[in-house]
Amino acid sequence: MPHILTPRKCRQRVKCLPTKQIKLAGAQAAAVAVVCATHFFALQSDSATAQTSAPVSTTQASGPAQQPASQVTPLAVSAGVPPTVTAKPLTAPAPLAPAAASALACTAPAELAHFELPLPHTMRRLAESQPLTIVAIGSSSTAGAGASSPAATYPSRLAAELRARFPGREITVLNRGVNGEETTNMMARFSADVLAAHPQLVLWQIGTNSVLRDHPLSPHAVQLHDGIDRLKAAGADVVLIDPQFAPAVLAKSETSGMVEQIALAAKEENVDLFQRFAVMRSWYDVQHLSFDAFVSPDRLHMNDWSYACIAKLLGIAIAEAATRPIAAAAVHPASTWSSLAQ
Repeated sequence: MPHILTPRKCRQRVKCLPTKQIKLAGAQAAAVAVVCATHFFALQSDSATAQTSAPVSTTQASGPAQQPASQVTPLAVSAGVPPTVTAKPLTAPAPLAPAAASALACTAPAELAHFELPLPHTMRRLAESQPLTIVAIGSSSTAGAGASSPAATYPSRLAAELRARFPGREITVLNRGVNGEETTNMMARFSADVLAAHPQLVLWQIGTNSVLRDHPLSPHAVQLHDGIDRLKAAGADVVLIDPQFAPAVLAKSETSGMVEQIALAAKEENVDLFQRFAVMRSWYDVQHLSFDAFVSPDRLHMNDWSYACIAKLLGIAIAEAATRPIAAAAVHPASTWSSLAQ
């Protein structure tokens, strides 16, 4: 706002002059008062003219529309900036906007969303409309590192997928993931965290932490076979899940060997394998998605979109494998269940 000298202020300034300048001030006081008064009333006149001549528009203006005061987004004010100055807010660019992430198509080659073997224990519970319990055991990929909330982890999303595919059925997916664990750590928890729940299906995510810590593959192969045997002996279908296709994992020399070892163990133990490594590699190599689209900023863990997509593909594979021979089971139920479970 401009500094305005009113006539009264002008006179006061004249009165405050030093004594030696009184004569000169007296001679000039009238002239100063006239100039100040003229300046004051000219400003008042301009202000009134501006207020009466400015149009008030109730229609959309040609420039950017102004928001009502209650809807204006406040801007951040930096420390030390006077209240009358608005500081420009600082924003960090996100690797992938939520809208862009949600627009990505969750796809994979058909053979990667398909199990070679049926899931007889799971199949029987669904066919008899009995409650189905699934235990997901693993490390941070199962616990949900990189997800925005527990609801965004793959076990939570898988439960929603299966309930949508089997409406009216009681389906529970228990998340038994613990960050940083390896195969031996998980096996030590089998009794309390897996077998105590009496699951019909166990999803066992393994291999990543052993690779990240450069552990030899040979001991892991023995542990893996022992763990599968324990789960099968408890009367559960078993699905192995191999490591994720992510920069931190790809940097390790034993990654390909671990992926092959898990595939071989699944074949030898006659259990199913979900090829997460191949699924994520197809996103990168075939769909040409950047790692930012499906890997967290730590370059290791998955994000909300990739957890949801893995859950969707798992849901497709489980639903198909658990309903594959339903027609035969309806005709010869007892013989069908016993032969499939062997």
